[in-house]
Amino acid sequence: MLWLDGRLTEGPTPFDLADRGLTLGDGVFDTALALNGRVVFAEAHRSRLAASAAALGFGLDPERIGQAMTALAAAAGEGALAIRTTATRGSGPRGLKPPAEPRPTLFASAAVLGPSLFFAPLRLRPTEIARNETSPASRLKTLGYLDAVLAAGEAAAHGFDEALFCNTRGRVACAGTGNLFALFGDRLVTPPLADGVLAGIVRSELQQLAPGLGLVPEERSLTLPELMGADSVFLTNSLRLVAPVAAIGERAFASAACTAFAGLRDAVRRRIADACGTSP
Repeated sequence: MLWLDGRLTEGPTPFDLADRGLTLGDGVFDTALALNGRVVFAEAHRSRLAASAAALGFGLDPERIGQAMTALAAAAGEGALAIRTTATRGSGPRGLKPPAEPRPTLFASAAVLGPSLFFAPLRLRPTEIARNETSPASRLKTLGYLDAVLAAGEAAAHGFDEALFCNTRGRVACAGTGNLFALFGDRLVTPPLADGVLAGIVRSELQQLAPGLGLVPEERSLTLPELMGADSVFLTNSLRLVAPVAAIGERAFASAACTAFAGLRDAVRRRIADACGTSP
């Protein structure tokens, strides 16, 4: 199902072949979870997408972003959905220079999710592709995801679920589709945004929830050997929510059996239930 120009459609939709999102990857996107007709953390998602577009130099109305997500969630009704909302700068003249008066394109799509995705363990494979922390795009969900696509293919070919990225300075950045947390005793550590990290919405939720669970949230740089020495490792994103990492390369972790994981999982469940008016 697709939302475009203020309406829902299920048929093929024409697309401008001169759109800069298609020709240059000049755009941003957001992925949100919808449960039983409600978008989880809707305000955070629409605000982040609007801010990401502004960082690229074009404006988006947060209310219109919200309308797209809400319309798709409401039309699907019961169950779980992944809602992807995409914004491009729109069409423009040939060349790299952005048009003086951009006419953004906004559209959104929805796909059914199975409940087995939530909180499920996964295995990460470090990739030799470096995350460029000097690029502003490393802190945005832009349409230029080719590094992540290639790393995901490498990980799958070796029997892993996701890729793990370090940046150009050798610091741990993120997984291909999520933020990373490492538990050292009672300290819940995640890399800072300056290391080429997206400001994930579930990442922010975990940082807020941690103190109530006896954990101390901390942002600091980590080397890969430091990460390998953690007690447990977790991945967060808006669809997996909190995923215990079972392995990084050949190093196994018992993250799913960790007491802290159970506490974080249950706290996120309650937070989502409160946000959506459902039971955990």
